[in-house]
Amino acid sequence: MFNLEELSLTGAVRLPQLASPLLSAAEAVVRDLPAERAGLRLNGQPGLRPLLDRANAIGRAACRALGPDAQPVRALFFDKSERNNWALGWHQDRTICVEERIETPGFGPWTNKQGMLHVAPPESILQGMVTLRIHLDAVPGTNAPLLVASGSHRLGRIPEPQVPAIVKQSKILTCLAERGDVWLYSTLVLHASDAASQPTRRRVLQVDYAALALPNGLEWAGV
Repeated sequence: MFNLEELSLTGAVRLPQLASPLLSAAEAVVRDLPAERAGLRLNGQPGLRPLLDRANAIGRAACRALGPDAQPVRALFFDKSERNNWALGWHQDRTICVEERIETPGFGPWTNKQGMLHVAPPESILQGMVTLRIHLDAVPGTNAPLLVASGSHRLGRIPEPQVPAIVKQSKILTCLAERGDVWLYSTLVLHASDAASQPTRRRVLQVDYAALALPNGLEWAGV
């Protein structure tokens, strides 16, 4: 399916047409969601969990990266267009979504995003996660592809003042995509997105997967 060594080295791999057989199901999931949002967090959306299950190609890809216990733990929907054409600076994804707040050493600060409870976990949790971006539309170079700083996931949690220097010295991967392609990357990898120079609609269903159980009674919120 993909080369695990490449994923370990660069932090990101393209899976051409992996989601092509699932596009109708994916579009049914997002069809009635608010249009053109910079990042809509999904939970309990009808049809979403079966789409991401290990029985389908998306779940199998996550299991190849993380092992057979991989499960979807957070999902977001991005709907970019000419009217809603944002840019996103270089950053790491540093929070997870959980069911309830249980004070636990190493977890914090806590935040509430769109009614869902998020917390920054220990680095070891983030290192054991991958993110899959399911492309419902083509993403040429003019339509704000994801940018990834190759290898940056191997540096752990990066202090924000150090991010510009690391980006400058890194090889930048431009994650072009066709409709139905999937990009799989280490959740901790540095990534960004410019505003599109020639924007058309760019819908992406983004899913975090993890295989580890959380400590102290904490539970993944899931999808």
